Amino acid sequence: MSKLLDPKVLMAIKELNLSAKMTIDGFMSGINKSTVKGAGLEFSQYRSYQPGDDLRSLDWKMFARSDRYYIRESEVETNISVRILMDASASMNHSDGDFTKIEYARYLGASLAYLANLQGDAIGLYVLKNSGIFSMTPKQDYQHLARLFYQLENINPDGEFTKPIHYKELFAGAQKRELLIFVTDLYQADDEIIHLLDTLNTLRHEIVVFHLLSRNELDLDFKGYSTFEDLETGETIQIDQAKARTEYKTNLNAYLEKTRVQMLDRRIFYRTISTDEPLDQALRDFLKQRSKLRI
Repeated sequence: MSKLLDPKVLMAIKELNLSAKMTIDGFMSGINKSTVKGAGLEFSQYRSYQPGDDLRSLDWKMFARSDRYYIRESEVETNISVRILMDASASMNHSDGDFTKIEYARYLGASLAYLANLQGDAIGLYVLKNSGIFSMTPKQDYQHLARLFYQLENINPDGEFTKPIHYKELFAGAQKRELLIFVTDLYQADDEIIHLLDTLNTLRHEIVVFHLLSRNELDLDFKGYSTFEDLETGETIQIDQAKARTEYKTNLNAYLEKTRVQMLDRRIFYRTISTDEPLDQALRDFLKQRSKLRI
């Protein structure tokens, strides 16, 4: 399968709906279409026509072959509610080259929403901000999707992570299980994001965490810089990158392994994504986790 266009190219398109459409069109053209069903029906079997059956369900090709009337029966695909949670704390302003983590997160969120809409799912958006949680209740229609794109485009990360007092917004909605997709850089001072995930786990939903990391923080390669600032606290530190790189990568790998185990212990699907990578795997992950909620 050919890779999608470079994310930097697609994120240069200012309209999220257009970049999302291009991404999903490319994704769907490169995989087996039978694995990505749209909203509605999946063929099940034929049966003989009975008086009162809807004539629109007659299969005329079968009639031409057999000279008998057959109804093409289908099974209705179970659609679900998908809630996209976006981390909008200040650390999401971290940049690598020409774009920031939040710009990549918008692009990822828009593409997932577009794909979910094609599946006939209801999509909601929850932006976790310093001042609280902005919420859009899941719905399934194009106007709602357009409003969701607008809200994604206007996310402005600021401050620290959302306080627990605001988590009640996440408990609203239907009682049935949903798919929660959390897009975050997992920057936390005191395990506050882990505590949020523990709270979400009480809802017994299927949870996916996409952990965004930029290439420069993976490789500790900030060309020309020796002073680093914490975007959420304002604290600064001096680093000799060349001397620190080996120890840094050791500590980073240990941190990522610890995080992976924390998610595994909570039965949360977890994947790291570098912001210079196409979305192929993230979209496949979405479809895989979505399938767990279908009856």
